Amino acid sequence: MATKKITKVEMFALIAQEVADKPEMVEFINHEIELLTKKATSKKPTKVQVENESFKAEILAYLTEVGKAVTIKEMQSAVEVLANLSNQKMTHLLSALIAEGKISKEYEKKTPYYSIA
Repeated sequence: MATKKITKVEMFALIAQEVADKPEMVEFINHEIELLTKKATSKKPTKVQVENESFKAEILAYLTEVGKAVTIKEMQSAVEVLANLSNQKMTHLLSALIAEGKISKEYEKKTPYYSIA
């Protein structure tokens, strides 16, 4: 059975309990916990994530406009921005949209077709 790995914040909290009688050490540990918490919450989306969001918007706009189920190749030939993307990248973007519940995927003779959910 796999055990849960202890995070740095949890480890510092345990250490703080052990050295509770030494205020300067507790103060230092609390500062380190603050830094770790601050670092974890200040993540901005990366350049690629921002780019992917624009691709997803293009996909949604096209699927809404066409109003029927289409393949990846049909999307790439119809939308100039998507033409240079690989099939793997398109599949990743479409899978993310499916997970968000924005589009749906159906198979017809082993070929995936995507449409607005």
